[in-house]
Amino acid sequence: MSAAAAFQGLLSGLDAGPCPEHLDLTEVGRSGLTGRGGAGFPIARKLAAMGPDGTVIANGSEGEPDSGKDAALLRTAPDLVIDGLLLASRAVSARHAVLAVKAGLADQARTALGRRRDARRLRVHVVEPGYVSGEASALAAAVDRRAPLPTDRVVRLTTSGVRRRPTLVQNVETLAHLAVVARIGADRFRALGSPDDPGTRLLTVTGDVAHPGVLEAPGGARLADVLAAAGAGAIEAVRVGGDHGRWIRSGQADLRLAAADGPGRVRAGAGAITVLGRGRCGLEATAEVLHRLADASAGQCGPCVHGLPALAAAFDAVVAGYDGWAQETARLGGVVTGAGACSHPDGTASLAASALAAFADDVAAHAALRCTARGQR
Repeated sequence: MSAAAAFQGLLSGLDAGPCPEHLDLTEVGRSGLTGRGGAGFPIARKLAAMGPDGTVIANGSEGEPDSGKDAALLRTAPDLVIDGLLLASRAVSARHAVLAVKAGLADQARTALGRRRDARRLRVHVVEPGYVSGEASALAAAVDRRAPLPTDRVVRLTTSGVRRRPTLVQNVETLAHLAVVARIGADRFRALGSPDDPGTRLLTVTGDVAHPGVLEAPGGARLADVLAAAGAGAIEAVRVGGDHGRWIRSGQADLRLAAADGPGRVRAGAGAITVLGRGRCGLEATAEVLHRLADASAGQCGPCVHGLPALAAAFDAVVAGYDGWAQETARLGGVVTGAGACSHPDGTASLAASALAAFADDVAAHAALRCTARGQR
């Protein structure tokens, strides 16, 4: 799967004709389009919550280490993203519109904007590297020329953000889908996908697979079908949703990818799927991610500065087989959840809890100085 192969479906935009100048918000609501950046919030509700004279930010920062979908989309179909950004800006009567990208894509983004007369009022913002720099409030602060730090939102961004004006932050894939809905309408958009997850979504599959890369799948696709398309062989587990995601064991591969967890469904999040092959230890893999997440914090509040390193250290003790440390990991997860300025501690704690549940047999085996995935230690 090459990145170019990702756009053989709705996101190709090749058979959809020119983009309308204005957005039908009723059609957007009927389409059921949800955000593709991770939260899965209905975009129609976000658009409706926005006041006028504000700022719309297309978020292409892609801080998720295992995700490449946004970069692939910006390289392959930047005009679709620009269409969506323009449509959203007009729909909410925004005064400013910004395309936020990593440094490596900045020149290409400026070139794409420069080709279009209708995009001359848009500007490119280069995002600082870092896992939390793409968090909505941190990105809004950076665009506002303030320190790119997440803020505890008493007032929503759609009420007060950049220049203390209404601010809408949307993932670039979401905006590309918005442009597709504007072209083809809600009914055709819903014809692909499932009733509770209409349309398509971009997925980045990495890890122990024959064909790592980006693919476009219908909403509600079976995880097993996505893994087969990526050339996965025998697996121990799959981490769905990126570093803040959830571990799924091989016997649960019939779960369907969706905007939210539920019976028979697993939240796709930002669309990052990491495959752990047979013989790989899920506890060790989780410990590596937890340390990465502890290092990736903004370093501005206690749950991140103190709680996440302690959580990672407690999980190290689980891997080492020390008795009682699974309970301590769970306790620390409960302490940091809901206590930070953003959801970074929550997502980190959630991943740890997911690992303790998915690899419960390994927790017991490690305590007996064994590893069910790798055999005798």
